[in-house]
Amino acid sequence: MPAHTGLLAGILAVSTAAVTGISPGRAWAEPSALDAFVILQDIDPTILSDIRYATAHNFVGDPVDGYPVAACILTRPTAEALSRAQREFIEDGFTMKVYDCYRPQRAVDDFVGWAADLTDQRMKDEFYPRVDKSALFADGYIAARSGHSRGSTIDLTLVALPAEQPPVQPYTPGRPLLDCAAPQALRFPDDSVDMGTGFDCFDTLANTVDPRIDGEQAKNRRLLAEGLDRHGFVNYDKEWWHFTFQPEPYPDTFFDFPVDPAALVCR
Repeated sequence: MPAHTGLLAGILAVSTAAVTGISPGRAWAEPSALDAFVILQDIDPTILSDIRYATAHNFVGDPVDGYPVAACILTRPTAEALSRAQREFIEDGFTMKVYDCYRPQRAVDDFVGWAADLTDQRMKDEFYPRVDKSALFADGYIAARSGHSRGSTIDLTLVALPAEQPPVQPYTPGRPLLDCAAPQALRFPDDSVDMGTGFDCFDTLANTVDPRIDGEQAKNRRLLAEGLDRHGFVNYDKEWWHFTFQPEPYPDTFFDFPVDPAALVCR
């Protein structure tokens, strides 16, 4: 058995056992829990979205399992707090844009399976050009569980108003890949303000207060972090885009229903 196959089996076993005693199926079927989730667009339609895992433009290179719809689902308190922050950002001439919101456990398992397949390096040149794929677990870029699966974590950025419509030319598989840590003009075109790296950049330059980030890039990161902090969001210091609302309504539950508004209706 190849070493990475054994690693994958072990990680998946940990992942399944770690859903805090609640199986993905039971989490899906828990009416009182699903009642607490909302579609962000229903709470605040002014917040833009670019749900990368519903597309092929992500580090896997394919739409991720559990994302049949490009939608942002969050716990209601998280969505409402995000809307309050949005009103302040708009006053300052910006809008938020979300890249990922609730993430089902099956998507996390998909990441684990991808990371264990060391032969699949299709997206390396954009998302992890300076990291060996075999080190993604050890370096903390991939894990068997994600706070996103608890429903109160988001990945997002800021866009200067007025936002372009359409915002950017859509990614098409096979187009040349661009280093996520290159200067903004040389990265994949994104209407985000310059944050120093692209989204999901597996590079220490994405650390929120990396000392190499200064000037306008550092100012933009502070603007995002401080604006969200005022409304209860805590940044993960290894990723400038990653925030969790506190207190989390479900701090110990990792859900597995798909990212699909229909999942919130069928309860």
